[in-house]
Amino acid sequence: MQVMALVLVLIFGFFIGISKAQLSVGFYTETCPDAESIVGATVRDAALSNPNILAVLLRLHFHDCYVQGCDGSILIDNDPDAEKHAFGHQGVGGYEVIEIAKEKLESQCPGVVSCADIVALAARDAVALANGPAYQVPTGRRDGRVSNISLAADMPDVSDSIQQLKSKFLDRGLSEKDLVLLSAAHTIGTTACFFMTDRLYNFFPGGGSDPSISPEFLPELKAKCPQDGDVNVRLPMDQGSGETFDKKILENIRGGFAVLQSDASLMEDEATKSVIDSYFGPLNSQFGPSFEEDFVNSMVKMGQIGVETGSDGEIRRVCGAFN
Repeated sequence: MQVMALVLVLIFGFFIGISKAQLSVGFYTETCPDAESIVGATVRDAALSNPNILAVLLRLHFHDCYVQGCDGSILIDNDPDAEKHAFGHQGVGGYEVIEIAKEKLESQCPGVVSCADIVALAARDAVALANGPAYQVPTGRRDGRVSNISLAADMPDVSDSIQQLKSKFLDRGLSEKDLVLLSAAHTIGTTACFFMTDRLYNFFPGGGSDPSISPEFLPELKAKCPQDGDVNVRLPMDQGSGETFDKKILENIRGGFAVLQSDASLMEDEATKSVIDSYFGPLNSQFGPSFEEDFVNSMVKMGQIGVETGSDGEIRRVCGAFN
């Protein structure tokens, strides 16, 4: 009887876990029918004055989801110990765009649309505005009630080894293929020389550069990020295609033109390398996998990590503070 009771508890818990994570496309159709168009218009307006905001919003979604799930916890800013102040979230932005969208939604549908969903929808719209694929985002997330800097201690880092990256993604239920595709989000946006210093000048204990950098590319990187130069200078993460969503980032990684060390490390592992290689070759356009479709699948999968739904969490009135 005790064994049977344990089995029933496990089965019951399993189904609760599934139902808790269920989101649906068009979740706000009845309760706030203009929700997605309001978010989309807000993102478009922001991009008119700052095209780089598209990459920023895409990154914001990843950083929110990676730490305790896609629950808007990264948005909390009225506490010095809030998650957004973590070292691993350096350079993350786009908060003001989320708040503008939230204010518009609250005026039309008060207490209905979560900040976590706004972040997911804004990332989707950012991809489309950068000439990437348009896709449906399942919604119905609720906002978390916890945001603590300590919970962001294991964010993926540009200096992580490929094994560390694989392990961190696996811990979130993300595969080696997801690692490649979500890293390919670096097809748009910029990074700071701060994140390049060790790769260019201190890759080995005695100094020196990462040997995986193409000899053609190394002088250009050093010119943009000179030793003891301004670490705040920014450069595109996707050489030659930093404002357009495409698979050029993977081509650059294959050829030694990766800007970030973490991107370059994808070629050091047979599993991640084979994923990258699968998007190239003479027959890829006809018989190979679709980079755009696979990217969308990984984004949707990431967007369902640890979501709170139903009666869990809350719908914040403003995104930067708990109710």
